[in-house]
Amino acid sequence: MADPKGFMTTPRRDWPRRPVAERVRDWNEVYVPGALLPIIDKQADRCMDCGIPFCHEACPLGNLIPEWNDLVSRDDWRAAADRLHATNNFPEFTGRLCPAPCEAGCVLAINQPAVTIKNVEVAIADRAWELGFAPPSPPDRLSGRTVAVIGSGPTGLAAAQQLTRAGHTVAVYEKDDRLGGLMRYGIPEFKMEKHHLERRIEQMRAEGTKFRTSTAVGRDVGAAELRTRYDAVVIATGATAWRELPIPGRELDGIYQAMEYLPLANRVCEGDLECSPVSAAGKHVVIVGGGDTGADCLGTAVRQEAASVTQLDIYAQPGAERDDDTEPWPTYPKIYRLSAAHEEARDLETAPEADADVRLFAASTLRFTGDDSGHVRSLHLVEVDAGRRPLPGTGRTLPADLVLLALGFSGPDRSDGLIDQLGLAMEARGTIARGADFGTSVPGVFAAGDAARGQSLIVWAIAEGRAVAAAVDRYLTGSSRLPAPIGPYDRPMTV
Repeated sequence: MADPKGFMTTPRRDWPRRPVAERVRDWNEVYVPGALLPIIDKQADRCMDCGIPFCHEACPLGNLIPEWNDLVSRDDWRAAADRLHATNNFPEFTGRLCPAPCEAGCVLAINQPAVTIKNVEVAIADRAWELGFAPPSPPDRLSGRTVAVIGSGPTGLAAAQQLTRAGHTVAVYEKDDRLGGLMRYGIPEFKMEKHHLERRIEQMRAEGTKFRTSTAVGRDVGAAELRTRYDAVVIATGATAWRELPIPGRELDGIYQAMEYLPLANRVCEGDLECSPVSAAGKHVVIVGGGDTGADCLGTAVRQEAASVTQLDIYAQPGAERDDDTEPWPTYPKIYRLSAAHEEARDLETAPEADADVRLFAASTLRFTGDDSGHVRSLHLVEVDAGRRPLPGTGRTLPADLVLLALGFSGPDRSDGLIDQLGLAMEARGTIARGADFGTSVPGVFAAGDAARGQSLIVWAIAEGRAVAAAVDRYLTGSSRLPAPIGPYDRPMTV
């Protein structure tokens, strides 16, 4: 520790956000440019000499958090970047997109605001690029072995980079026209500008990773044929099979899945479209689902100048403090959180009927009704108890010209034929079955990320990519020096 009393003398300060009225007029990231660096050394000083850093356990990557906090507080950015990249291929992604379970596990969080670990992480990552501390790391020699990675989300990219650096010849297959998976077309620009993604991809190209875009394995290239062409295959396609809402009126026009809506807005930002064909402009929007994807839809609808936006969450409104009986430290608690999108919609008063910010909590959708042309015009809901049972006399109707379903994902999409062509065994919950070595029921084929784990966080996705790379390297060579931060059966800390 640079300052052994920092956690007692320095209050927590987060990276300030730009004023709401300013940031909703553009698609740039919500934070004030340049405002993090002047405060971050003192924030890093708040890291305690806690003896057993539970932040390590809370983070599946095993990030060396106290070490790089100390290095930042001493202004040693090169060493901090080295320690950060030792466990995380893409810290600028996690520093922007991860909900920071490490902060929930911070020892200081037992009775004080946690260290701003996420902010320190993104400061190191951005500083590393600025100062040239993240050069390509091509292998010294090639192994002569080949690997196909299917999917270019965080799991696929992490696996590909690790395997390329180990000397294997790696090709990444991506069904979309651009690389990045959900980071490209699912995550809005205001949460992570895509130049961060492009920079990493160019680093990987320089290291030797090959990329094949607009290629859906199972449709454009036969899955069995691909297996014969490579020594190993990693399936990292994500969990993109969205959950449905089978209620009366679902067939009406104007009701879309979140992942039908968000990619179009991202394509506008990419310059592919002048305007989105599914825009919230001037419409009454209702978002069904209280998670991060719903918040992404919320921020997007606000920037498209919706007439109103309301978000429905089937769970009761959580409290502001951790419940020590049901979710004790260092588990990640379900508490009331105000994302940038919720802050924007609250300040702009986009949902006058909402309970808190723009959310209606403990709300269950009953049915949709539409006009004579078959377009949705209203959503009917009811309040529910903790068992999701309707409460009599609590029904209400919301105007709805555009409904966005953000109900999560059940597993990998099977429509392209990849899973069936390979004959992969599946779990009952719809994910790809795998063993302790990340191997599937087909020899030489491995599965990682949300396709096998189920819907999870970006930090778990990268950890899966690093771990499956070690398993593939061992399969190809008999041993591996690549780190394996998690096993396929590891799960977040719970009571």
